[in-house]
Amino acid sequence: MSNLAIDYDDVVAAHRRLEGIAHRTPVLRSTTADDLTGAALHFKAEHLQRIGAFKFRGGYNAISQFDAVQKAAGVIAFSSGNHAQAIALSARLHGIRAVIVMPEDAPAIKIAATRGYGAEVMLYNRYTQDREALGREIAEAEGLTLIPPFNHPHVMAGQGTAAKELFDDVGELDTLLVPLGGGGLLSGCATVARARYSHCRVIGVEPEAGNDAQRSLARGEIVSIATPRTIADGAQTQALGSLTFPVLRECVDDIVTVSDAELVHAMSFMAGRMKQLVEPTGCLAAAAALSGRVAIEGQRVGIILSGGNVDLNRFAELIQGAKE
Repeated sequence: MSNLAIDYDDVVAAHRRLEGIAHRTPVLRSTTADDLTGAALHFKAEHLQRIGAFKFRGGYNAISQFDAVQKAAGVIAFSSGNHAQAIALSARLHGIRAVIVMPEDAPAIKIAATRGYGAEVMLYNRYTQDREALGREIAEAEGLTLIPPFNHPHVMAGQGTAAKELFDDVGELDTLLVPLGGGGLLSGCATVARARYSHCRVIGVEPEAGNDAQRSLARGEIVSIATPRTIADGAQTQALGSLTFPVLRECVDDIVTVSDAELVHAMSFMAGRMKQLVEPTGCLAAAAALSGRVAIEGQRVGIILSGGNVDLNRFAELIQGAKE
């Protein structure tokens, strides 16, 4: 019997809770992308999910399992933006209080959206302060329930519903590419892949500047790093979680990295050729496919586009900078 934090049944249960609440996002195709890679790419468009990212799945699944005492007190989370919005909206849908600890340099669009959903936002310096310590301190002082962005079984199971829908819609895949920060999305998706199609190769993709997961799997233990400096703000994690790491170690075949330049190229391709606005972190898996970081020629490939919450001015700066 598995001692992992989640199994496929947990993802199925999460999918039932999300039915009619979360968007069933489309699977996009691109003839140009197929021609460039020599593969049949299937893009799961989670940038079109509620709050603009897959994070809504895990956030709602977690809060929907609160008991009466937890609902009366409220929820707290720490996040660079997408988990923040997911918890804020999920709390509003359940009629409970939400406090979100966010880095002061988080994209302005994400801070504004989090406040727009009704959450109380507390800012911190991600390079000098410990967001987890701040979150625990406030939670204890005010009786709030803390939902971390990835190291939580209900969050992990909720995120896995993205892969469940992808397989439901397109069938068996040879390779599944998934963005990787703290491992919540990847652990959920890998759990689904192993249960549905055991021969599907599951690969996590993280930024070059923050390859803690790649190093962790190579070493066989969680490796912590300084906050990575990368445009993929949703993947600026310092370490995998105690719950996500064992799932990745057992269910993931490989972890690759992509550069910021490759992320910008993928963003430009998604916008220019597929008419989709995807944030840097959301393009991690796409960048791995388009840049040739993973051998996929002749394969049916699933790609999770994890989010689209990028400030338009910032998006323009990144694209223009790549042309200069």
